[in-house]
Amino acid sequence: MTPTVTILQPRLRLDDPHDCTDANDVLAVFDAIFDGLVRHGHDGGFVAGLADKWQVSADARHWTFTLRDGLTFHDGSPCDSEAVCLSLRRMARPDKGYTLGAPGVWHQYLGNAAIEAPDRLTVEIHLSKPIADLLDVLVYGYVVAPSAFGHYESDDTTLPVGTGPYRVTEVVEGQEIRLQRFDGWYGVAPANDSICFKLEPDASKRLALLQAGEAQVANSLDFRASKALEDHSGFTRTVSLVPVAIIYLFNAARGPLADLRIRQALNLAVDRHTLIANVVHGAAQPLTGFVSPAHFGGMPPADAGPDLEAARRLIVEAGYADGLVIEVDCPTRLPDEAVALTAAVGEQLSTIGVSLNVHFHEDREAYAHGVRRKKVRDMCVFDSSPLSTFRVLAEKIDARVEGSWWLGFHNGEVEGLLDEGRRTPDDAAREGIYRQAYQELQADPAWLYLYNPLRVTGLSGSHPDWRMRSDGVLDVTALPAFAHRETQV
Repeated sequence: MTPTVTILQPRLRLDDPHDCTDANDVLAVFDAIFDGLVRHGHDGGFVAGLADKWQVSADARHWTFTLRDGLTFHDGSPCDSEAVCLSLRRMARPDKGYTLGAPGVWHQYLGNAAIEAPDRLTVEIHLSKPIADLLDVLVYGYVVAPSAFGHYESDDTTLPVGTGPYRVTEVVEGQEIRLQRFDGWYGVAPANDSICFKLEPDASKRLALLQAGEAQVANSLDFRASKALEDHSGFTRTVSLVPVAIIYLFNAARGPLADLRIRQALNLAVDRHTLIANVVHGAAQPLTGFVSPAHFGGMPPADAGPDLEAARRLIVEAGYADGLVIEVDCPTRLPDEAVALTAAVGEQLSTIGVSLNVHFHEDREAYAHGVRRKKVRDMCVFDSSPLSTFRVLAEKIDARVEGSWWLGFHNGEVEGLLDEGRRTPDDAAREGIYRQAYQELQADPAWLYLYNPLRVTGLSGSHPDWRMRSDGVLDVTALPAFAHRETQV
């Protein structure tokens, strides 16, 4: 019997694929089961998915995708342009695309679009306004077999039917998801016949199960404890950048952080390297802008360390020579180190005469809803994603939109650059535009920029060339073939 590859994850869910998520563990499962018109490239950018070619008009409003011929869903039904359009229209509904605290994520981009199938292999998307970065949205536009729609509409997510490299054979809700390689997939066949995503919330247990041979892949291992894998030739330890920004959102609508000088002072005062060493034990990379270096137009961190003299001068110029108290909202998880991080940041800021009055929130979803409703004091701990510079600008920075995570910040130059980027299909030119926005948001910081996490993935066997995909999502089609005994999971 062909061995099953067991993949251990700290979270395991089968959600509605037309709801928006940036959770890498959820996306790993989705990418195994479903396809979009395009897929994330292993080293960045996009590669062909269900569509093997596409083109965009000069004004970035009209997109045409040509599907591969002969595509089929796991249930044997054909995947043609009308089936693709049905999924795209469903994800564009205002009641879909829900992510933590923010409804209708996809609706804001596709809600007014005409999504049409002029023939069996052509999908046309006519946008109401230009979106040169539409692939950032469509890479998560998972196509579901029409036969499965009824289950999703009745909130049954346990019977997914896609076109992806693996098909689901068994779901033990909240415990494991078993999948078998789908021989009808258009791509290069994955190396492993069958895989099993298995829930194990405890990082130490994930490591122990990997070391015992009970699993072949263990994701999100403890940064320090996992170094034991490097001492054994039978394992591979891979460290990858997570393109999620750990930040504090500034309430720039009112209070002290409406003042550019205070926003600059806080960014100048923090010692990111010390925070990373003491709070997450080295498992991060300094962040000095609004997106990670993996983002389109992002730049490598240029953190020369804190400049306390300049920070104090700005605090005094802003009128707080006698000290400043900042009210902080802090969740107790997501990021899980939020409480310890806030204590460490508070200690550092005290050196420039700034003290933090912290308000803790146990209910993370209620906390997110509060941020969306702008019920934030002076600043709040947050994590920013996804891997789309356009979406971060549009959803979190643009004051004209006042998106879910926008908190009063306004920079007309950045909004002008966003508009220019929207209507610039040329990738190189658009990357230059976003790099200008990145630099402007360093001079005028919308948030307190701290770090990007590092994730450790462990594999059984020696696989020195294996690495995580650039978006931080485990790509099961890129896993090596594992030589191991059959285990019971």
